[in-house]
Amino acid sequence: MSTATEARSNPLAQIDWDYVEFYVGNAKQAAHYYMSAFGFDQRAYAGPETGVRDRVSYVLEQNKLRFVLTASLVPDDEISRHVMLHGDGVKDVAILVQDTKAAFDMAVAGGARVVLPPTTIEDGLGKLVKATIATYGDTVHSFIQRDGYSGVFAPGFVEARRTIPGTVKPQLQFLDHCVGNVGWGEMDSWGDFYARVFGFSQLVSFDDKDISTDYTALRSKVMTDPRNQVKFPINEPAQGKKKSQIEEYLDFYRGAGVQHMAIRTDDIVATVRALKANGVEFLETPESYYDMLRDRVGQIDEALETLRELRILVDRDDLGYMLQIFTKPLQDRPTVFFEIIQRKGSLSFGKGNFKALFVSIEREQEKRGTL
Repeated sequence: MSTATEARSNPLAQIDWDYVEFYVGNAKQAAHYYMSAFGFDQRAYAGPETGVRDRVSYVLEQNKLRFVLTASLVPDDEISRHVMLHGDGVKDVAILVQDTKAAFDMAVAGGARVVLPPTTIEDGLGKLVKATIATYGDTVHSFIQRDGYSGVFAPGFVEARRTIPGTVKPQLQFLDHCVGNVGWGEMDSWGDFYARVFGFSQLVSFDDKDISTDYTALRSKVMTDPRNQVKFPINEPAQGKKKSQIEEYLDFYRGAGVQHMAIRTDDIVATVRALKANGVEFLETPESYYDMLRDRVGQIDEALETLRELRILVDRDDLGYMLQIFTKPLQDRPTVFFEIIQRKGSLSFGKGNFKALFVSIEREQEKRGTL
């Protein structure tokens, strides 16, 4: 099937990540954190100076990654209520599409709840078409069509370039996947949602036998577009002896939401060194993990002692291997965090690393008194 024919039959077949919007309590300070710790550059701004009276937004970019940090200027609107309930968190995982109306029509036909119908926003630099649908919790997906717009980000924003001198650039590239945590027994229904609404298929699934320790367990399935470009894993709690990381997230976030985003790099060793130099904190992998690593994953390009030093995890599938590491939570509540991932052929999600990872998470839960 040609690309043009595929786009007509499935307007969500040729998609990509556009941006992730966070609702935060203080966007200026949050922007400084992501710039100084994770190496983003500021590209655009909207606020009172640009005619927006009730909020401020900072657009940060790094290679193909784009974050929007938005804070309210009034005490009782959607943004301030979202922050009061959830703390700083992800509101919108926006998807770049070729035809917003066609993507929106397909999503609604699949049962999506409408937040914003297709809307044209324009200024002197052209037109941008946006539509938004609801997903788990208070999270939404916007469909963004940019082919008619030449501005820096979107109408209402002005170019506002800024970098922080002295920041070590980690060369984060683009989103690999974005993980949602949902409530007990809700994983299958949200997997079905992505199948109906986006035309996604299931790439892989894990049950509580795959993802468990002596204390905690969870279940997960990964939904993906036809090109494996946009991937949404969905996690739910499973019964364990103590409170799982998913339950802890749901308690502190006050419901379902985005748990973490996996960000691709071409050189995870250099990236992790840069992030550590900027002060980013990572989970500590148990020392015993590395004792049998070479036997488990076979020959790899990286030196074992380097992986041990930096606490990087490795897993292999029949296509190759991948390397990954997880930050500690990015804000006071133990909710949103980042995964840094490098793929060397592998499409896996680190099944062989689950036990070591969850032991690390449980150590942090014990410190917080929530295990």
